[in-house]
Amino acid sequence: MSFAEVLQELPTLTVSERQLLVRCALDLDDPALSPADEALVEKRLAVHRKNPASAVPGETMKARLRSQFKK
Repeated sequence: MSFAEVLQELPTLTVSERQLLVRCALDLDDPALSPADEALVEKRLAVHRKNPASAVPGETMKARLRSQFKK
């Protein structure tokens, strides 16, 4: 199937099918985590769930990094 044919078929897909298509396409460029990395993510999430107040907001972290690496 050509790219043009794929584009023609997109309107016939349901919203769920299009979302799945996008997720699958993104997964092609973003390989799955290794088992060790997956375990690390799960461990850190468990720690966070026990103490959500320990998290730092994204904007705060960006500001800290900018000030630390600003020349």
